[in-house]
Amino acid sequence: MLLTSFTQQGVENVRESPERTEHAKEMVESLGGTWKEFFVTMGRYDGVVIADFPDDTTAAQGALTLAESGNVTTETLRAFTLDEFRDIVEAMS
Repeated sequence: MLLTSFTQQGVENVRESPERTEHAKEMVESLGGTWKEFFVTMGRYDGVVIADFPDDTTAAQGALTLAESGNVTTETLRAFTLDEFRDIVEAMS
């Protein structure tokens, strides 16, 4: 997951946000990722992107590329499916 927050620049250009989001989706896919969902949120974060990337390095590239625009800051959150979590727990034994 990529948790995003508007910067001052992003707020000043908020009307362009839907188009920028489409460009972000294209960028994720150009890195070999899969854009699954996007939510505008209320609270600490302004948006949440749910995407799959080939690996953590590529995910970091995606987050940095989004932040490089100057419109948002990003925080990554690695999520595990229930099946992945089961595998992790089973490997602990």
